[in-house]
Order: sequence, then structure tokens, then C-alpha cells
Amino acid sequence: MRTDTVYKRAFNRAASMLRDGQLVSELPSENELRRRMCVSRTTVRKVLRELVHRDLITERDGLRTTGRAVDDNDYYPDVETTSRAKHVEQQFMEWMLRGDTRPGTSINELELARQFGVATNGIREFLIRFSRFGLIEKRPNTGWLFKGFTEDFALELFEIRVMFELRSAQLFSRQPDSSPLWSKLAALRMAHTDLLEQIQSRFHDFSGLDNRFHRLINEASPNRFIDDFYDIITFIFHYHYQWNKQDEKQRNLAALHEHIAYIAALESRDSARIELACRAHLASARETLMRSLIGLDETNVGPS
Repeated sequence: MRTDTVYKRAFNRAASMLRDGQLVSELPSENELRRRMCVSRTTVRKVLRELVHRDLITERDGLRTTGRAVDDNDYYPDVETTSRAKHVEQQFMEWMLRGDTRPGTSINELELARQFGVATNGIREFLIRFSRFGLIEKRPNTGWLFKGFTEDFALELFEIRVMFELRSAQLFSRQPDSSPLWSKLAALRMAHTDLLEQIQSRFHDFSGLDNRFHRLINEASPNRFIDDFYDIITFIFHYHYQWNKQDEKQRNLAALHEHIAYIAALESRDSARIELACRAHLASARETLMRSLIGLDETNVGPS
């Protein structure tokens, strides 16, 4: 993990707790903060020192109290709070999305390492982790090969995604008003509105927003196995169908409207409305995936 990544991520978490009203008046003990933030006492103390330095909290006679309001500029940027492994994953996904990578494409570790600005062992670790899903394969003396997906593989994965997200969406609606998930959802609603206004030129950006939105929903039902499994879900549902670019702009526009309806349903906390919006959006995602798989097969076959 990069230097200070854990600290910077913890600082951002503390800033959000202050901003969302989870920390008011007198702050709890270091032990309690350590428990809430899931970091070491050393990291908590470093965070507290920086909060005092920035006047976000005040310290007098051993007591810490809230200070000035937290501003957007107080947060460390995402690039500084992302682990090396996550950075490689994001860069790899972006490489797949922006390019024309198809099944049968060779993957060169050294070339990707140079392009992503990381060491080759970081690339290799990522590829090894993904290889267990059968999506990529190590070839002796020739590097890696991207194998692509079968329809059965995608449908089985989709079935799991639907089951878990329906549960997470309902749990999301039951979060208390003080939960930071609501402010994150409001921020995503604004991001969706902004993208909608610029969809003609920014339609490629939907994939990243889609990933953020569905991961946020799943935060309501944390599960270490699903968190790991969601890496492969992300790979397929946010990147694979992008290879069929014929109707990408229209497809992303339709999904954007579905997201906005989904967000409104979550904010309504109406269980029936949430299930309807969730199922409608996931049904569209399934249809899109199936169309792209068929289109990719036809492209690979070529003219007869």
C-alpha cells in the first residue's frame, strides 16, 4: 500500500464524520475513534493532530471539540487514498473500457506497468488474482491472454448480483438519518444530474458512475465475500458490454435515467418502489449484457 494511504483514508473518514454530524461537540476517546474507523491508535492520533492543525477540531486541557466546518478542499483526493492494488485495478478497467480489447487479446505485463506507472509485480498480482475466475489465462513464455466470457458464465453471475443487490437496496432504505450513506447518495444524485446535462460529450463517464452507484448500495450490507466477488461483477457489467459500441450513448442515457429513478426510490424509503426500480434497472442491464455477448460473437465470427 502506498505511503500514508491508510492515514489519508482515515483522515477523509474523520472529516466526513464531522461533516455528517456523527462527531459533535466533545469528541469521543481515541479508543472509540479507533473502533469506529477500524484503524490503529497511531493512525487515529495522526489524524487528530492534522484535524487540530486545520482547525477542524480544537484541543484544550485534553478535551477535543469540533471546530470550523469541513470544506470539500479539506479532503485528500481519491488518487492519494487508493491502495496500489485498487489503483492497478482501476487503471486496468479503464484500459479495457477505452480501448478495443477483445477475447484473444494478449496482455503484456511490462507494457501495462509502464502505461499505469506501477511496478510489474503490481500488474502480475492483479492478473493472477483475476485469473482464478477464468477470464484471463497465463500462457507459457507468451504472457497473458484475455479469454472473454461465455453466456452461461455471465448469467450465473448475474443471478447472484440480483439476489444480493435486492437485499442491499432494502437494507439501504432502513439506514438511520445519521448514516453517511445518505449524503453519499445525495452526492451521487448530483453527479448523475451533471452527467445527464453533458451526456453528448461525456457518455463514456457513465461506466465509472455506474460502478460507484452500485458499490454504494452494497455498502448497506457489507460482506467480505461479496466485496471480493464484486470485482468480477464490476469487470463484466461495467466493462464487457462496452465493447459493443454501436448504441453506447443511447444505452448509457437510458441507464442514467434508470439510476435517477432508482435513487429517488431509495430516498423515498418505499420498499415496493425500491424493488420495482431495482428489478427494472437490473433487467435492463441483463438485456444489455446478452445483446453485447451476441454482438461480440457475431463480430468474432465475421462475414460468412
